[in-house]
Amino acid sequence: MALIKKFRIKSFKEKGALLKLEKISMFYNKRQILNNLNLEINKQEILGMLGPNGVGKSTIFHIITGLKDPSYGRVLINNFDCTNIPIYERATRFKIGYVPQYGGFIQDLNLQENLNLVGEIHINDKVERKAKIEKLISQFEFDPLLKIKSKYLSGGQKKKLVISMALINDPSILLLDEPFAALDILTIKMLQEIIVNLQSMQKITVIVCDHQARDLLSCVDRAIVLSDGKIIASGSPDEIIKDSTARSAYFGDEFKIN
Repeated sequence: MALIKKFRIKSFKEKGALLKLEKISMFYNKRQILNNLNLEINKQEILGMLGPNGVGKSTIFHIITGLKDPSYGRVLINNFDCTNIPIYERATRFKIGYVPQYGGFIQDLNLQENLNLVGEIHINDKVERKAKIEKLISQFEFDPLLKIKSKYLSGGQKKKLVISMALINDPSILLLDEPFAALDILTIKMLQEIIVNLQSMQKITVIVCDHQARDLLSCVDRAIVLSDGKIIASGSPDEIIKDSTARSAYFGDEFKIN
C-alpha cells in the first residue's frame, strides 16, 4: 500500500508536549509491564506505538485514560499532573477520547441511538447536541445506516461508529487501540484517511497502536517501538525501520514499508 501521509510534522508551532508520561512503571502482581518509561507527545501529532503482545501498549492507553493507575510515575496533560484524576473527569476535563480494540458501542442499539446516548452524556444543550451528531453523521456518511442495529454493521462501519462516538466530546487527544485489526485493505485505507483528516482538519493529537506495522506507519508522523517495558526506538517511519535495535527486536531484517 502506498503512503497516504502527504506530510509529516517535523517541528511544532507550540513548543512543549501536550501529553507527557514521566518515569512510568507498572506491575501486574509481581510482573513488570512498564519500566521507568518516558514519553512526550506533541500537539497535533500522530504517534504510532509498535511492539509484540504483552509489551504494554494497551497498558499505556489505560494509564493515559485513567482506567489504570501506574505503580510509579506521573501523567501530565498540558503540564498539569492528572495522575490521580478519575477516568470520567479526565475524559471531560482534558478531552481524551478512547477507541478500544473491541466493542465501544451497545450492540442492540442502532447507529443513531448509540450516537444519541453518548451525546446525552457529554452535551447538555439539546440544540448543540443535535448539531454535533448531525455533523458526525455527515462527516462519516452514516445516513443509510442510522436505523441499523450496531451488531449488524460491518467491521469497518463499527469502527467508524466507535470513532465518531469518541469525537462527540471534541477530544484534544484520541487513542486508537488496534484500529486496523481484522479489516480488509479498502477499509484500512479508509480509516487511515480518517486518522490523517482528524489531525489536519480537526487539530486532534492521535495515538495509534496496532500490530499491522505497515498500515500504522503509513499514517503516522512518528513511531515508537516498545520492548521489555521500555521505548527502544523512536523516529519517523523511515527512521524507525532503519533502526538496528527496532529491526532486531521487532521488525526483522526483511521488513519494508511498501
